[in-house]
Amino acid sequence: MSKDNFQEIKEIGFTSLIKKLSSYHGSERDEIIKGIGDDTAIYKNKQGTVSCATSEIFLEGVHFDVTYTPLHHLGYKLVTSAVSDIYAMNAEPVQLLVNIAIPNKYSVQMIEQLYKGIDSAAKDYHVQVSGGDTTASHQILSVSVTALGAAQEKELVFRNTAKDSDIICVTGDLGSALAGLRILMREKKHWQEHETESFQPDIVDYEYVVKRQLLPVARKDFTEAILQSGIKPSAMIDLTQGLMADLKSVAESSGLGTELYSPAIPISLDTRKVADEMKEDVDKYVFYGGEDYEMLFTMEEAMIEKFRETFDDFAVIGKMTNQYKALKINTGEGETIKIDLNES
Repeated sequence: MSKDNFQEIKEIGFTSLIKKLSSYHGSERDEIIKGIGDDTAIYKNKQGTVSCATSEIFLEGVHFDVTYTPLHHLGYKLVTSAVSDIYAMNAEPVQLLVNIAIPNKYSVQMIEQLYKGIDSAAKDYHVQVSGGDTTASHQILSVSVTALGAAQEKELVFRNTAKDSDIICVTGDLGSALAGLRILMREKKHWQEHETESFQPDIVDYEYVVKRQLLPVARKDFTEAILQSGIKPSAMIDLTQGLMADLKSVAESSGLGTELYSPAIPISLDTRKVADEMKEDVDKYVFYGGEDYEMLFTMEEAMIEKFRETFDDFAVIGKMTNQYKALKINTGEGETIKIDLNES
């Protein structure tokens, strides 16, 4: 690799690197009085609003593999993971703080690619990158993102406010991010076994699921639909840990149980194809996969069809029940599976 493509960070130093990266600041926001360039970012609340804060950390070798993860995509995904939490509160993300620890094996150009991805996502979500910290690391790349947002207090939606007989819904389709990961891991294994530098991964036929893994998109459109329709969910959570884990969180915190109708859970044909090729149960992708960044929400049955007039990219998959910590899954084949959420 030429020096033009791989400039060692020590050649310019961290001060110059930080100055270079500070140009990737997403969208400027009126609420940000002071962004990058001082000891802290200053954020002015609008009258009557509350602030929301969340953070995500990604570690090389744990949360991402640079073998098959373009750094630009990684930067975009970092922002998506953080702002998705803000959207799950029915709030608006406003600013991001990015902390990064960089080992010597990464060049200036590589870190710029990461920040170009962060910048691209921040602009898509209309968020300003207003600060953070940069330091050295001995071995692995570590990046954490803190997202700060705002909402009218009365408009917030929590995960512990679902009600008995509320309908359970999910946006988009589920399990596709895990399907994409399975394809990427298969291609990496093939590359390792053949040990060739010219290896090209065979992912053309899997573009949808691979993109869902590497370049997920937070459901900004869903929260915009809530505002437009004036219909607010009773509870909401973003699907990052898998349907089972995230639904369990809603049920437990709301003091309720759930009934699911598994044939109604939206699964793409691409995800089914991958599961078939891997000789795996696609339901496991849906129930225990993660990183789909879709929204799981509950709503009064009477409001479902009216909300669908504004937003229709969701499926009804079940309902909340008053049987605390009990999960029933109707398979659609005359079988009902009962799960004690204390044991799952």
